[in-house]
Amino acid sequence: MKRIVLFENIHPSATEVFEAAGYTDVVTYKSALTGSALHEALKGAHAVGIRSRTQFDADAIAAATDLEAIGCFCIGTNQVDLLKAANSGLPVFNAPFSNTRSVAELVLGEAILLLRRIPEKNARVHQGHWDKTAEGAFEIRGKTLGIIGYGNIGSQVGTLAEALGMRVLFHDVEAKLPLSNARACPSLKRLLEQSDVVTLHVPGGATTENIMNSTTLAQMKPGAVLINAARGSVVDIDALHEHLQSGHLAGAALDVFPEEPKGTNEPLKSPLIGMNNVILTPHIGGSTQESQENIGREVAEKLVLYLRSGASKGAVNFPEVSYMPASGAERILHLHKNVPGTMAALSNVFAEYGLNIVGQQLQTRDQLGYAITDVDGIVSEELLAKLRAFPGTLRCERLRSGL
Repeated sequence: MKRIVLFENIHPSATEVFEAAGYTDVVTYKSALTGSALHEALKGAHAVGIRSRTQFDADAIAAATDLEAIGCFCIGTNQVDLLKAANSGLPVFNAPFSNTRSVAELVLGEAILLLRRIPEKNARVHQGHWDKTAEGAFEIRGKTLGIIGYGNIGSQVGTLAEALGMRVLFHDVEAKLPLSNARACPSLKRLLEQSDVVTLHVPGGATTENIMNSTTLAQMKPGAVLINAARGSVVDIDALHEHLQSGHLAGAALDVFPEEPKGTNEPLKSPLIGMNNVILTPHIGGSTQESQENIGREVAEKLVLYLRSGASKGAVNFPEVSYMPASGAERILHLHKNVPGTMAALSNVFAEYGLNIVGQQLQTRDQLGYAITDVDGIVSEELLAKLRAFPGTLRCERLRSGL
């Protein structure tokens, strides 16, 4: 019986998927674990599900000796040592689409609130002031939205923004097909100069670190607002603070931060704390009941498909092999170093043991090769041991028929 271990209060929809597939040994934890507690919880786990707080490093991977796959029930996967996982034969799956609508709605809601100066008005009413002035308050209709990063979320933000009457520009390092009436902007500088609202939807990493810095913030249209629901590393917070204090920017909304609290009762440390034209939210862009239910189902289905058939479609660190119905008595999953002659040599080993290959798929990714092979007979323990000891083999598993 396969054991599934889920951390960080993953939505019950995931458990429903596992149980419907026959995996009834599902262990759940309401929070993230660290150190020895995490390692202890991983004992006997064949698949694990985490969100953003669980740090699945090389030590955690080494402790999970029975593990076959990792599911990140979120978009990001930087909490996992992806290279170590791949070389250990562990595909990592995530949910790149399931919370798209939730993030898009948050972004547009914040844009409306900032343009209307609602955070400031709200604070002043609580403080005993009844300030009805319309100064500095604007409708969103007719304004220009600049989207930096026109992927799944960015493009949906643009589509919804047009329904509100906005003009949409976008800038992306890759050529993207515009949706509706959105227009590509050839340079970031030009987008910043024209946009009343700038929203970020780029991945983390060295290429996007502090792309909004003193120089680029200065290029933004005076009175514009900035929204970041992407990654905390993409905005220079000190530079943003300066541009807000100077009045160059009218406001900002941030859902992600360079350093985020690790627990509910740990305060955020930021120079933006207390500014009445800034909305700060605790990384909740995808935190709606609808998105969490969708994420639970999406990632669980990917894990089930891998455990049952070896299909790795959607893995972020692994050669992607699509689902293939079983065509033999047994199936061998073989992860190996991507070197010439490996598949021919493996085929010879099967032939040596009198097994005919009746179905096979192979995909490579960087230094890895992953093959799914169906054979028409029984794979003995001796043959399995030989395949695992084969030069260049990183992992080899056997699945029974009936996939």
